[in-house]
Amino acid sequence: MLAAGAAAFHLTRGPGDPPPFADAGAGADAGGAASIEQLRTRAEASPTDPAPWRELAMAQFGQRQYADAAAAYRRAIEIMPGDASLWSALGETLVLSSASDPLPADALAAFRQAVSIDPKDPRARYFLAARRDLDKDHEGAVADWLALLADSPAGAPWEADLVRTIEQVGQMHAIPVAPRIAAAQAARPAAMIAGGQAGPGAADVAAASNMTAAQQRAMIDGMVAQLEQKLRQNPQDPAGWSMLVRSRMMLGDAAGARAALDAGIAANPQAAAQLRSDAATLGLR
Repeated sequence: MLAAGAAAFHLTRGPGDPPPFADAGAGADAGGAASIEQLRTRAEASPTDPAPWRELAMAQFGQRQYADAAAAYRRAIEIMPGDASLWSALGETLVLSSASDPLPADALAAFRQAVSIDPKDPRARYFLAARRDLDKDHEGAVADWLALLADSPAGAPWEADLVRTIEQVGQMHAIPVAPRIAAAQAARPAAMIAGGQAGPGAADVAAASNMTAAQQRAMIDGMVAQLEQKLRQNPQDPAGWSMLVRSRMMLGDAAGARAALDAGIAANPQAAAQLRSDAATLGLR
């Protein structure tokens, strides 16, 4: 368990709740030991597929079998070392398995590896900011958490806990955060435009920042529709489908994101594991 302040979201969750950054399904009832054994058998029969190992790790995580979950995540990483979400999931599992160190060295290394692969990985960014808080750089931690909030889809599973963390650390260290939280949340539509894989240039982003919320939404909807049309014409583009899933989630359209994920997997079965992994980092269940 992390120290007070640095892990406020852990301290404010119920004993049966999964951490907000946990892989999709990690907090669900895995059906007990028999179900986990079935998952283990399936994983051991798939030595070149990371997906069954991730599923096993999620089930073990949900049962608080953190040491076993860490081992399963490591097996998945051996198969797919370039998956940032696997590294950050391993890091969180190592944090929760530690009885004394609030942020063990191996967990910190996993989070750093995650952001070296994907600088936007939300789970790794959260815990790396927590490291700054533990190092008494409270303002730096708050700034990093606010940046994460600005990049998070509205309604993301971790949003409420992230805001609570920022509020609690701000209160503990006399850092005004309320207007900064509001600004970070208000910045999200423009941030999504700026992060688009084939999005507009700097001038377009600047123009968007001067639009009303309705105008921004109309602009974003148009961009997302163009991306979807492009993918329908050229569906062999896993990165494009991941961007569409992310865009739909940013717009609060979980059903549309699920449909995009399914379409992307159908068109790119060889990239199914990566597409599911990308979706899991967004909280898509």
